[in-house]
Amino acid sequence: MTVSTTDHSTVAPARSDKDRVVIFDTTLRDGEQCPGATMTFEEKLEVAEALDTMGVDIIEAGFPSTSEGDFQAVQEIGRRTRNAVIAGLARAHPNDIDRCAAAVKVAKRGRVHIVIATSPLHMKVKLAKTPEEVLDISVASVTRARNQIDNVEWSAEDGTRSELDYLCRIVEAVIKAGATTINIPDTVGYTTPAEYEALMRNLRERVPNADKAVFSVHCHNDLGMAVANSLAGVMGGARQVECTINGIGERAGNAALEEVVMAMNVRNDAFPFWNAIDTTMLTRVSKLVAAATSFPVQYNKAIVGRNAFAHESGIHQDGVLKNAQTYEIMTPASVGMRQSSLVLGKHSGRHAFIHKLKEMGYELGENQLEDAFARMKALADRKKDIHDEDIEALVDQNIAQAHDRIRLKSLSVIAGTHGPQRATMKLDVDGEVRTTEAEGNGPVDAVFNAIKALVPHHAALELYQVHAVTGGTDAQAEVSVRLSEDGRAMTSRAADPDTLVASANAYLGALNKIVMKRQRDAAGA
Repeated sequence: MTVSTTDHSTVAPARSDKDRVVIFDTTLRDGEQCPGATMTFEEKLEVAEALDTMGVDIIEAGFPSTSEGDFQAVQEIGRRTRNAVIAGLARAHPNDIDRCAAAVKVAKRGRVHIVIATSPLHMKVKLAKTPEEVLDISVASVTRARNQIDNVEWSAEDGTRSELDYLCRIVEAVIKAGATTINIPDTVGYTTPAEYEALMRNLRERVPNADKAVFSVHCHNDLGMAVANSLAGVMGGARQVECTINGIGERAGNAALEEVVMAMNVRNDAFPFWNAIDTTMLTRVSKLVAAATSFPVQYNKAIVGRNAFAHESGIHQDGVLKNAQTYEIMTPASVGMRQSSLVLGKHSGRHAFIHKLKEMGYELGENQLEDAFARMKALADRKKDIHDEDIEALVDQNIAQAHDRIRLKSLSVIAGTHGPQRATMKLDVDGEVRTTEAEGNGPVDAVFNAIKALVPHHAALELYQVHAVTGGTDAQAEVSVRLSEDGRAMTSRAADPDTLVASANAYLGALNKIVMKRQRDAAGA
């Protein structure tokens, strides 16, 4: 690739081994811990395949000891993955370590990732252990893991609030015990770039056997500095970055993979490192994760947001029309985002639809493609102009509902100024068609009461949101629903020109996830 002084997206990184940064994706583990972002078994497999194809070095596929479903997902991802190392997370407990090792052993290359807290606060309050006890447990845990697998990562939870002298001692001890990767997480998003770079540099300089392991960063975004801190850690000597697609994760999320990767690519002068990610897949994988988790990407999200390459200001538009580099520091194509004037409608054919999907970053299987095309034609009969946003909502819903066991067959609602409102609904539940009528305090309440009558459950409705996908009175309504049962929240989205149909499908999407999770847990028990 030729180095250009004008088009920053084509700057080629130096290809020396010492500058190689390993990309560790934890979307399927830490990302899934984001409230409501739980994925189905099939969705995890699909996301893992996309990450592997994109060039992610290590995929943290789950937390095998938490449930039979997670164990099976990690194991199956390990069987199917062709290139990436498959990691599983384990607490510093013998049973966790053994379970994790058993799950990742089937992979072409597996890794056990052990985590234990090292900050004074966490050791005292959460673990009720002394620093010496934590050191001994860490050494014993790494030793136990190394007896089963040769790739072991050790993480110091709340590492950035840990005492430096103690960190040096415990890191030296776990490397001696066989840890091949040392991860120092900023668990609560507390550090700053200067502090984090200095911490990494100090550890690598003061730990005598630091050269025997790869140092890793794992940053949370509580103060909005996860990506900046991650890059600072790399400047300090770390050569593995733990991150997630779209930055999803607990609380304010994790460092966003797409931002870390493109920062290195676009500003290789400032960050002279390289990675193996195929950046032209970033948009497609972002959309896949957003659909699987039902967590939409914010419009102004860097790199993959809908507005990342949009220009409304007249001055900006004039500059971009003359030369895109006036206001774009990377090309849309470099991250897999393409601009198109192709308009779809009721007369559009299959070939045009496939072309549009590829331009938008989607690649669907044959069955998904046929179903999405049929739904596009049905939408075109009800809506004159089909915008990109309509296609995005349609395909995201198609991906999310691909493995649903409960499906809406028909819905009619009687509503007006005089209540109560009444909904008549027909559902397909595992091939059995069920019909009912239900009343409610408003049409949405009636619809949800009908679902409860047909599929009895105790899940609580935590979130119900509606917004228009596009402008105009014939715009599709996109509805988000979050249901909670036994402390686990599930979120789903659905779109339709009829707001009540979208509401029903969104509710059923979340309910399907709860049902499948309940059945996997029961099978494991």
